[in-house]
Amino acid sequence: MSAEQTRARILEAACELISEEGIDEVRIARVATRARVSTSLVHHYFSTREELLTGALMLSFDLAAEERFGSDAGRVRLDGSTHAEALALAIEQCLPDLGANEHEWVLWVELWLRAARDPELRPVSAQLYERYRGWLLSVMEAGVEAGEFRTDYPERVADLAVGLFDGLGLRVLLRDPGMDTHRARQVIAAALAPELGVQTRELMPAATPPEPTATR
Repeated sequence: MSAEQTRARILEAACELISEEGIDEVRIARVATRARVSTSLVHHYFSTREELLTGALMLSFDLAAEERFGSDAGRVRLDGSTHAEALALAIEQCLPDLGANEHEWVLWVELWLRAARDPELRPVSAQLYERYRGWLLSVMEAGVEAGEFRTDYPERVADLAVGLFDGLGLRVLLRDPGMDTHRARQVIAAALAPELGVQTRELMPAATPPEPTATR
């Protein structure tokens, strides 16, 4: 196994433990056991526990971002898709589906909790949010450049999107009966569409059923 593979294996083990038990419970010895390596080898790659935790969180974010947006969020789109469709896909994938990306969302929540108490982790949180917002902003700016989105303030819309994803995504993660993934997508699309000068339906996945018509 190469050095790069060993390092990745250690980080993956740390991600699993953070998700299962929380950041506060993760120790280098336990990560070593999960990764099936020695503690001295973990220390070889990560001099401190905080460095290991930071690396694990960064890895989780990078894997999720690559899966969602590819190498360039503003340019890499599905063949034949519009920028609105690309943003609709981003909305869908940034919310917890209580399946494939639930693990990632648990890591996010753990980071929020720890960073709120530990000032040393706040720069890590800020860095992750900067990159997260940057990817969303690039989708919006590309849409503006192409003439599909109409806004003079894409940065403001990106900040609004991040806030909506966090707030509604947490309710979905907690199994709030008043906010499932479908409802969260609808609320987010309805909030972002007028900000970007498009119709709400353009920011909904193609397979999403329309909202029922109210009856009297």
